[in-house]
Amino acid sequence: MFQYLSDNYENAAKKELGKDYPKLQKADKRTPLLVWYNNINKKDQTLFEKQMRRKVHYVIKPEYLWRSIVEMVRTQDNELLNTLEKGFKYIENESFKSTFQGLFSEINLNSEKIGKTYPDRNAKLCTIISKLAEGIAQFSTDSDILGDAYEYLIGQFAAGSGKKAGEFYTPQPLSDILSHIVTLDSQDPKNGKKKKLKKILDFA
Repeated sequence: MFQYLSDNYENAAKKELGKDYPKLQKADKRTPLLVWYNNINKKDQTLFEKQMRRKVHYVIKPEYLWRSIVEMVRTQDNELLNTLEKGFKYIENESFKSTFQGLFSEINLNSEKIGKTYPDRNAKLCTIISKLAEGIAQFSTDSDILGDAYEYLIGQFAAGSGKKAGEFYTPQPLSDILSHIVTLDSQDPKNGKKKKLKKILDFA
């Protein structure tokens, strides 16, 4: 979930900043957003974060992004555990209207099951996140795997729970049909899809 939120935030930030979003060399392992933060003043950072809260409803500081965490793992940074804890708390507490309050409450990074001492836990986290990053990198980024999996599971829940569960789920073909209808030129459907929609009223 953390990696998904982080990637989603980075993509939204890239769109928001447009040509101002830094383009780094392949050998440069820094997060582009971190580079951008380092080159602007505090006022611009605040305005940017305000805009991001309005658009994606949460903010992740560059140092807490998944890519930043993976880079800490690559360099075996001793502050990985502390940074990850701060990142979790920041996402939970700085999201719009506490959207993600308690999201990471089940994760105990100080558990002795990970290691008896801080260095042991930090080293174990480096190993775990390294393996996770390797596994995630093997998946195609062309499709929303998490979204597809969620849609499948909620569909199975609706199908197996009777009529009442149906109110939580709209079959994908029905959503597709409604989307096609909405985007047609209402004055003359023969003209096909509109190039731009100013507003849409969702009756549901």
